Amino acid sequence: MDHGDDFGAWIGNQHTAPAHRTDEEWADVARYLRHAANKIGPALPLCLPGEPQECGRSAHQHVLAWGAAVKAAAQHVIESAAPAPAHAAYAGGPLYQRRLAELRATSGDG
Repeated sequence: MDHGDDFGAWIGNQHTAPAHRTDEEWADVARYLRHAANKIGPALPLCLPGEPQECGRSAHQHVLAWGAAVKAAAQHVIESAAPAPAHAAYAGGPLYQRRLAELRATSGDG
C-alpha cells in the first residue's frame, strides 16, 4: 500500500503544522482509519509504528495514508451505489463538500 512518500516531490518544500496530537494519539487515529478502510473496501494491511512489520514511518504518516484509503473506499462505495453517474457526482461533489464544511466548522479547522 502507498504511504504517500512522493508528497515532497508533488508539493515542494511547503510545510504547515498538522493538528496537535501526541504520537500515541496519531497511532490511535491511524488504527481507526485502517479499521474503517478494511470495513468498507478491500485494503491491504499497512504497518503502523510498533507493529511486527514496522516500516519506520510515523503514526502521523499512517493517518494520512489510511485517510486517503478511507476517502478512496468511500468514493468507490458512492460510485457503486449510485443509480446513475450524476448521482455519484452529486454525492461525491456538492454533498461531500457540504459535509466537509460542517465538519470543519464544528472542529474549528474551517
